[in-house]
Amino acid sequence: MITELWIYAVVINVLAYFTMGIDKKRAQNHQYRISERTLWVLAWIGGATGAFAGMKKFRHKTKHFAFKWGFPALMIIQLVLVGYVIILS
Repeated sequence: MITELWIYAVVINVLAYFTMGIDKKRAQNHQYRISERTLWVLAWIGGATGAFAGMKKFRHKTKHFAFKWGFPALMIIQLVLVGYVIILS
Protein backbone atom coordinates (compact mmCIF):
# COMPACT_ATOMS: atom_id res chain seq x y z
CA MET A 1 0.00 0.00 0.00
CA ILE A 2 2.85 2.40 0.76
CA THR A 3 4.28 1.96 -2.75
CA GLU A 4 0.93 2.79 -4.35
CA LEU A 5 0.58 5.82 -2.09
CA TRP A 6 3.99 7.14 -3.15
CA ILE A 7 3.25 6.57 -6.84
CA TYR A 8 -0.09 8.36 -6.50
CA ALA A 9 1.51 11.26 -4.61
CA VAL A 10 4.25 11.72 -7.20
CA VAL A 11 1.88 11.53 -10.17
CA ILE A 12 -0.75 13.91 -8.75
CA ASN A 13 1.86 16.43 -7.59
CA VAL A 14 3.70 16.43 -10.92
CA LEU A 15 0.35 16.89 -12.67
CA ALA A 16 -0.61 19.79 -10.37
CA TYR A 17 2.80 21.42 -10.83
CA PHE A 18 2.68 21.33 -14.62
CA THR A 19 -0.98 22.36 -14.68
CA MET A 20 -0.01 25.59 -12.91
CA GLY A 21 2.70 26.16 -15.52
CA ILE A 22 0.35 25.47 -18.42
CA ASP A 23 -2.26 27.86 -17.01
CA LYS A 24 0.37 30.57 -16.57
CA LYS A 25 1.52 30.16 -20.17
CA ARG A 26 -2.07 30.27 -21.41
CA ALA A 27 -2.69 33.43 -19.39
CA GLN A 28 0.34 35.11 -20.95
CA ASN A 29 -0.83 34.14 -24.43
CA HIS A 30 -4.47 35.18 -23.79
CA GLN A 31 -5.65 31.64 -24.50
CA TYR A 32 -8.39 29.50 -22.96
CA ARG A 33 -7.49 29.04 -19.29
CA ILE A 34 -7.58 26.12 -16.89
CA SER A 35 -10.32 26.83 -14.36
CA GLU A 36 -9.49 27.66 -10.77
CA ARG A 37 -11.80 24.82 -9.82
CA THR A 38 -9.55 22.36 -11.66
CA LEU A 39 -6.48 23.74 -9.87
CA TRP A 40 -8.24 23.33 -6.53
CA VAL A 41 -9.43 19.81 -7.34
CA LEU A 42 -5.87 18.76 -8.12
CA ALA A 43 -4.71 20.28 -4.84
CA TRP A 44 -7.52 18.68 -2.81
CA ILE A 45 -6.95 15.18 -4.18
CA GLY A 46 -3.36 15.15 -3.04
CA GLY A 47 -1.51 17.62 -5.24
CA ALA A 48 -1.21 20.59 -2.90
CA THR A 49 2.59 20.37 -2.70
CA GLY A 50 2.94 20.30 -6.49
CA ALA A 51 0.39 23.08 -6.93
CA PHE A 52 2.18 25.24 -4.36
CA ALA A 53 5.58 24.56 -5.95
CA GLY A 54 4.15 25.40 -9.37
CA MET A 55 2.57 28.56 -8.03
CA LYS A 56 5.96 29.70 -6.72
CA LYS A 57 8.03 28.55 -9.73
CA PHE A 58 5.76 30.05 -12.37
CA ARG A 59 4.68 33.05 -10.24
CA HIS A 60 1.07 32.16 -10.89
CA LYS A 61 -1.89 32.98 -8.61
CA THR A 62 0.52 34.40 -6.01
CA LYS A 63 -1.67 37.43 -5.30
CA HIS A 64 -4.82 35.39 -4.70
CA PHE A 65 -5.35 35.01 -0.96
CA ALA A 66 -7.10 31.65 -1.31
CA PHE A 67 -4.23 30.16 -3.30
CA LYS A 68 -1.48 31.88 -1.32
CA TRP A 69 -2.69 30.46 2.00
CA GLY A 70 -4.92 27.58 0.92
CA PHE A 71 -2.30 25.55 -0.92
CA PRO A 72 0.18 25.60 1.99
CA ALA A 73 -2.58 24.74 4.48
CA LEU A 74 -3.68 21.79 2.34
CA MET A 75 -0.07 20.76 1.92
CA ILE A 76 0.42 20.55 5.69
CA ILE A 77 -2.80 18.58 6.13
CA GLN A 78 -1.82 16.16 3.37
CA LEU A 79 1.70 15.66 4.73
CA VAL A 80 0.30 14.93 8.19
CA LEU A 81 -2.14 12.40 6.70
CA VAL A 82 0.62 10.69 4.72
CA GLY A 83 2.78 10.55 7.85
CA TYR A 84 -0.12 9.04 9.76
CA VAL A 85 -0.65 6.36 7.09
CA ILE A 86 3.06 5.53 7.11
CA ILE A 87 3.13 5.21 10.90
CA LEU A 88 0.10 2.91 10.86
CA SER A 89 1.63 0.66 8.20
